[in-house]
Amino acid sequence: MKIGLFLSAQLEPGADVAEGVQKLGEQARLAEQAGFDSLFVGHHYLTHSAFFQPLSLLGWLAAQTTRLGLGTAVYLSPLANPLALAEEVATLDALSGGRITLGVGSGYREREFEAMGVPYADRFKRLEITTDVLRRLLAGEEVTGEFPFGKLDRAKVHLRGRAEGAPDIWMGAFGDIGLKRAARLGCPWLAPPDGDVEELERRFEQFRRFLTEAGQSTDIAYPMLREAVAAPTLEAAQDIARLHMARQYAQYKQWQAAADASMDDLLDRYGVVGDPDRVVERIKSLRDRLGVTDLLLRVQWMGMPHEETLKIIQLFGEQVLPRLKD
Repeated sequence: MKIGLFLSAQLEPGADVAEGVQKLGEQARLAEQAGFDSLFVGHHYLTHSAFFQPLSLLGWLAAQTTRLGLGTAVYLSPLANPLALAEEVATLDALSGGRITLGVGSGYREREFEAMGVPYADRFKRLEITTDVLRRLLAGEEVTGEFPFGKLDRAKVHLRGRAEGAPDIWMGAFGDIGLKRAARLGCPWLAPPDGDVEELERRFEQFRRFLTEAGQSTDIAYPMLREAVAAPTLEAAQDIARLHMARQYAQYKQWQAAADASMDDLLDRYGVVGDPDRVVERIKSLRDRLGVTDLLLRVQWMGMPHEETLKIIQLFGEQVLPRLKD
């Protein structure tokens, strides 16, 4: 299993941007030193924060690191022209030495689509179209056709970031229809950070069944996002998570139904939170019971002190990651 760090690449409005950039770089370099395998960032427009856009940020992170995989989780591809996005991703892959993974998703905030002039009702159809075109362009194929975003006539992306293959494309999804879409396209499903292990077992089994029914191989990556805190004691980890995660949880649609649940219950069900022993146990359970191959952990939320984040990354490197090698 590969363990990635999901960076909280957003600042409070009016925050010192230069200082924020320096802190992101420090987290990235420490993650590489600590033994993490990758760095991932999110994507949104019109946020209530100072939000770093992912492609530019990944280009900068490529220069801050040497071996870490770099990716999006997830990029709102229905809002993009896939030719333009393919050119940008190919450039990033070349600049990073072939380290890019592109996670894509439909998006759920209607105001982002209104601002971009893209019908919200078309987001799933556009996700399918853009994913297909992106994959073909990044693989070096010529693409011809008329699409909702424009017309392509033997379009080809000649820039290559690696000697063989192309950047992987993962697809985020929540419900059955989204799982079927990812399976039909043969994309690894990027599981969102909700659901307990029992529920996730059912969803992963379902996804593998959808892959088989679609005639796709099940021998693919199985990535997942999780909220995480490691601290010397379970109580200390819960205190950190309880203090900083509540605000973040309230912003997400998929957790609105759980608003009446206690934060401790949400942390226990959805998070990887605890002392090193408990965190290792939780991660091994995700690996062994679900077959997760790439676990992306978010260990910081907006407003959480940078120094506290560094301590968590360091503790993962010293007492968690080495125990996941067996």
